[in-house]
Amino acid sequence: MKIKTNYLAVVIALMLPLYAAAQSSKSWPQNVTVVESKGNETVAAEGDLANGKIIEDLSWAWSSSNACFVGTQAYKFSGNHVLYATVIPQRSIMTVKVIPEDANANFSLYAYSIGMSDFSIVPDLGRSVTCEADYKWDRPWKGKTQDHTRWVELNAIGDPFNVVIGVAAPKGVTAGKFKLEISVKS
Repeated sequence: MKIKTNYLAVVIALMLPLYAAAQSSKSWPQNVTVVESKGNETVAAEGDLANGKIIEDLSWAWSSSNACFVGTQAYKFSGNHVLYATVIPQRSIMTVKVIPEDANANFSLYAYSIGMSDFSIVPDLGRSVTCEADYKWDRPWKGKTQDHTRWVELNAIGDPFNVVIGVAAPKGVTAGKFKLEISVKS
């Protein structure tokens, strides 16, 4: 019995570094731009929808595991998508804002949080901790106005999370410059 226990301990000791190396080699795919967010600061990144791609399958968004936006709004996300990744620290609120260069542009924005060891990007998003989206309203809301900017808010209480941000546009829109602002209040 003691031999088997020692054998198992040796196998575990040999496998742990391999497992750790495999975990540390995980990172964001090439089409995701990493932006380092900072506590109690706003960081900005420039972007262009021309650097993105169309995501044909948007069903991840209205899946009950993500609940980002409803299927009836899919056409607002049928153009190119540009993806960014950052981290929201624990005990923080993150506000993500997209500001199109053209004030007449019709962009949409979504952001979702996932675990720190998760690097899932859409459309292969099985589930998220939270997902929020903002897009052009179909009709005015009483007492509210909307301009060409879009924004969403995420929060983290006990743990930090990876955050993926998507800037998108309606079908047929494959170019358009914008500024992305990420603000963190810790």
